[in-house]
Amino acid sequence: MELVRTYANRKAILLSVAAILIFVSPLFLLGDQAHIRVHDNLDSNLAWYKVLAESGQLFGGIHAVIPQIIGGLPRDALGTEWTLIVWLHTWFPTMTAYGISQLFTRLIAFLGMYLLLRTHIIRNEKAHWIVALVSLAFALTPFWPSGMLSTMGHPLALWAFLSIRAQKATWRHWIAITLLPFYASFVLGFFFFLALMGIIWLIDLIRYRRLNLVFLFSIIWMTTVFLATDYRLVYTMIAGSETMHRVEFVSSRQDFSQTLRLFQKNFLLGHNHVMTLHTFIILPVLIIALLLVLFTKRRTRPMHIYLGLTGLNLLLSFWYALWFNKIWKLPKEHLDLLSAFNFARFHFLRPLVIYVSFGLACYLLWQLGRRSIRGLVYLILCLQLVVLALSNEEIVYRYKQAPSVGAFYAVEQFQEIRDYIDLPQSSYKVASIGLHPAIAQYNGFYTVDTYNNIIPLAYKHQFREVIAGELAKDKQLKRYFDEWGSRLYVYSAELGKHYDFRKHTSKTIKNLELNTQALHDLGGAFIVSSVPIENAAANNLQFERSFDHPDSAWRIHLYRVQSKEGIH
Repeated sequence: MELVRTYANRKAILLSVAAILIFVSPLFLLGDQAHIRVHDNLDSNLAWYKVLAESGQLFGGIHAVIPQIIGGLPRDALGTEWTLIVWLHTWFPTMTAYGISQLFTRLIAFLGMYLLLRTHIIRNEKAHWIVALVSLAFALTPFWPSGMLSTMGHPLALWAFLSIRAQKATWRHWIAITLLPFYASFVLGFFFFLALMGIIWLIDLIRYRRLNLVFLFSIIWMTTVFLATDYRLVYTMIAGSETMHRVEFVSSRQDFSQTLRLFQKNFLLGHNHVMTLHTFIILPVLIIALLLVLFTKRRTRPMHIYLGLTGLNLLLSFWYALWFNKIWKLPKEHLDLLSAFNFARFHFLRPLVIYVSFGLACYLLWQLGRRSIRGLVYLILCLQLVVLALSNEEIVYRYKQAPSVGAFYAVEQFQEIRDYIDLPQSSYKVASIGLHPAIAQYNGFYTVDTYNNIIPLAYKHQFREVIAGELAKDKQLKRYFDEWGSRLYVYSAELGKHYDFRKHTSKTIKNLELNTQALHDLGGAFIVSSVPIENAAANNLQFERSFDHPDSAWRIHLYRVQSKEGIH
């Protein structure tokens, strides 16, 4: 392409690609000994992919279930088969698939931001290092791994749509918006992006009286491809006969002062699933650039774009906070869609907005022309890259003393447990206490507990009977389960909302109150606990033995569930 014909551009791109390769290299070099994110990653998605791959239900029908999870988790809960990440985890071991996904996502993120900035935002050829370094910074942000290109693909999509809108599109732009749905989620990113594109089309129609049917068709086309690839979600929402637990979500309870605090927190710090790490370096630059633009009488095109992005950035954070305000309580109680679907996720557009704004801010300062200011701009870009380099999963989670992937899933240790029980795994179910059910699921055990986004409401209510005594002890835990409930865990009020008591813990459970009969009725035959249960006998639990392994993060205490008639 014409954008990379000059030596300077090629050099900047090659150095950026090399930086991305170095950034992801620990995943390939360390494999199962790598340290990666646990929350919404090891504790869920990575186990889901393995369970799905081994279930024989990859292409299961819309009424198919996954027997390994809660006796029949709807197949639709594990997503569509028409996404590449599922196939990566089908073709390769977990960490190989994870590493490939990380590399692919970051390379596409870099390419998309580079094309967007160079084509539509910063057209000055001399500013190629700003474009390259901002694109690299965006590509190194700690995005949610299973989100894939759901947010990281926004720049590439915007590059394509702006070209189509300007009637300058080629086959490359249409290929981009056609293929992105196969490695991104509609509900976790692109629903909100496409809504923004629709708003832009509507503004064009009102302001310029320009119908631009090709632009409109491109929005409809990408939406259609997304809905076709994620047909399972469409069916569940429109024609699903079983009520799912999401209808019980309660999220709007804040007053306006709390909303303002949440707005401030989101604007300044961002969100866990779309981390931008913009607080210390980017935000001061954005403020300086804003003051420069506000005090400039003759504003250029980049300045007007910058002002628009600044307003959008503020609006997205405010909308995120407002979604949890009490004003939505009544509408959410009467419309299941409002309670089940998180419309606050418009803030998932913020990584795109923040990094395009950062690129523009650096460019506006660079344009002042002084050598000292230009040197400062490049220093700022390098400092942000240092911040992002230090956010590498291997650095962050090793520093936090999180277990490695191998220690977390503890395959050999759970093999010992499986051999000790010595029954076909499909003939009994287990429950976990003090560790995530995903660990047992990853190791082939059938579980009565789980963490999923789609769970039959009837099963949630059945499962609640098992832990009703523990929920009654802790109002926060009760609210967490009753008003959200995606984690169907065997909670203990003594442990609270903690799920990773590792082998060196001295914690024990002294007064557990489980409805063991309800657990038995769900098929629960064993409990694997990472902490000892001192009153096991009072809960009709028979201690079997403890399992330890040098390569595992856990010491597992195995209990057999007894029913009223005796041992299960």
